[in-house]
Amino acid sequence: MRLVNGPDGRPPVVGIIGNAGAYGRWLTAFFRERMGLQVIGRDPAGETGLSPRELALQADVLIFSAPIRHSVAVIDDYVAAAAGDEAGKLWLDLTSIKQAPVEAMLRSRAEVVGLHPMAAPPKIGSLKGHVLAVCPARITRWQAWLDELLARLEAEYVHVEPLAHDRAMALVQGLVHASHMTQARVLELLASEAGGMPLLHALRTVGFELDLTVTGRILSGNLAIYEDIQFGNPHVLPVLQELADASAQLRDHVADGSEDARRNMRADFLVQPAQAFTGDSLAIRSHGFERLSYLLADLDDHRYLSVYLPEDRPGSLRALLEIFEALGVNLASIHSSRTPHGELHFRIGLDALPVPIQALREAVEGADIGRILEARDNAG
Repeated sequence: MRLVNGPDGRPPVVGIIGNAGAYGRWLTAFFRERMGLQVIGRDPAGETGLSPRELALQADVLIFSAPIRHSVAVIDDYVAAAAGDEAGKLWLDLTSIKQAPVEAMLRSRAEVVGLHPMAAPPKIGSLKGHVLAVCPARITRWQAWLDELLARLEAEYVHVEPLAHDRAMALVQGLVHASHMTQARVLELLASEAGGMPLLHALRTVGFELDLTVTGRILSGNLAIYEDIQFGNPHVLPVLQELADASAQLRDHVADGSEDARRNMRADFLVQPAQAFTGDSLAIRSHGFERLSYLLADLDDHRYLSVYLPEDRPGSLRALLEIFEALGVNLASIHSSRTPHGELHFRIGLDALPVPIQALREAVEGADIGRILEARDNAG
């Protein structure tokens, strides 16, 4: 592991405020395991051994990982506690809004960068496959170290001004979450009258399944985060007003029911919005929908084997597939994914089996190639 020194020529000490939270725990592991750095921290729900001043002085890189509603107040407390002795250090934050926390950090004498990972803490040791918003506000001496941090995080980076970030998040997060929370509320009120959720699921379309997947993710997640995104970003309220107005307008068109209302609805909600997409983006998204429909169909197949290959080396998958070939088993699909615990595995959909699925399971495990996480056929 190649250590990356800070501007003073030594590996920096990383301090995390909120180190007992989900991202605080993930960052602690990341800095220790991926960058070999000492990590200290403080959290009202965990460690309180270091005072805010002690943490601010001992940490060369100080990261604020606090809930949206508390971020500015927490940062202001550390500005007061550090009392100017934070000069020459680097302060970062992970808040889902950027303007207010970045402005708060700029009240310090530290170098300042706002970060926003556009996903929950992943099950793997990097942000690969996810977007990270980066808002450089005041950075000079720490630029090389920040560049290395971003490289090791392996995210897709978008450099953006804090205000532009917050306005975008009002749509990317606020609008999307509000739409799905509203759908959840309507389903709660009306699903029983339509036969209940089991029947709705049985009669699902791809669009309904995708929407319900997002809704389920929201309802099963950290509810305080979704609450804070609605209340903590000042740009969300105007978006919600537009959403309410558009919903009312659509309702009025349908209530009217005339040919004029149909034409107006088509123009207002289909034709004109389509013009906002440029180039081939509509066709690309339509094709993406089709790809997701195939994926959902594969994942809904009840005859499959889920195999974890512990050795990440060339040839592991080929050796596994040779067992299928030897037993005359034909594959219907194959997808790589991760378990809830982060293990990379292959979910292999199967055609009609010439051997019992238990025999296939025993053959794979007997060859010491991988571990079966789940094995199922239509009868089981």
